[in-house]
Amino acid sequence: MEWVYFLSTFKPLKKQDNYSATEFATGIAAGNRMLLGKAITLCESTLPTHRKLAADVLKLCLPLAGKSIRVGITGVPGVGKSTFIESLGTYLTGLGHKVAVLAVDPSSTRTGGSILGDKTRMESLSANANAFIRPSPSSGNLGGVTARTRECIILCEAAGYDIILIETVGVGQSETEVKSMADFFLLLMLAGAGDELQGIKRGIMEMADGVAINKADGDNLGKARIARADFARALHLFPPDDTGWIPPVEVCSAIEHKGIDAVWNMVTNHKKMLVSKGLFERRRNQQLINWFEKLLADSLLTAFESDTFINKKLPKIKEAILNGSLLPAEAANALIKNFINK
Repeated sequence: MEWVYFLSTFKPLKKQDNYSATEFATGIAAGNRMLLGKAITLCESTLPTHRKLAADVLKLCLPLAGKSIRVGITGVPGVGKSTFIESLGTYLTGLGHKVAVLAVDPSSTRTGGSILGDKTRMESLSANANAFIRPSPSSGNLGGVTARTRECIILCEAAGYDIILIETVGVGQSETEVKSMADFFLLLMLAGAGDELQGIKRGIMEMADGVAINKADGDNLGKARIARADFARALHLFPPDDTGWIPPVEVCSAIEHKGIDAVWNMVTNHKKMLVSKGLFERRRNQQLINWFEKLLADSLLTAFESDTFINKKLPKIKEAILNGSLLPAEAANALIKNFINK
């Protein structure tokens, strides 16, 4: 019976911690998508054994990384980020690129769960052999990305993906951390949503390297062109950054696949400018320092919150705050001093 023979020869897949760091790194470098996904899961795990193995894998993969263009993409909910990324990813794979999409879904503050539906929204790109889509929960991390997005970038680059698209959760002006890990920060906007006049007040626009007015199709095309002019005027009021780059504004329709090439030209022109001025490597080095500083802050906070001495002190400190005998700022300073001097 054929099914009996099949069962007798079936070998179950290894669990993450049954692979060595060398097996992971070798498989990732060879383009093994299954091992790439497992390695990302390792990085996202909080188990000490997984964190140790993930660190070893990252150490082996780091020399293979760094050869991509990293693009952070943000915008308010409803702007069409997923549709835009699918259209852009399809365009780029058509040019011969390998594209990795790291999509961040907001986690529920009540249950901690996330929908992680980006693969469903990007159905066509998901089936593309030259694309890799990985949705991850934000898990309460601020800044529009996950705590492990940087590690995921390294792994995807080691797997040969030369363009990394980082889709943020899309909640507004708090999405700033992605700026510190991307080479180009793209802001997607809508026409007719009131943002044209408010653009000058929006702090996130000061960090954008380029703006794309999405959904420029049908009756909305005229509004999109007016919005482009409004945004361009607003951006010219901001002082240029240290490179002298003034963020360009383009219109596009992700659903009709129009204007996508113009948006990508913004990215490539920006990189050429950085390279010509010797700033690209400097920015990459700054990204590494930002990564280190973020990990240092996270490690210190974890050590503080898990400290037995601090946990014994906390109930009395909170009681003192509630009865008015201790100000919150005094309480925080006292706890930190006790933590340092214990």
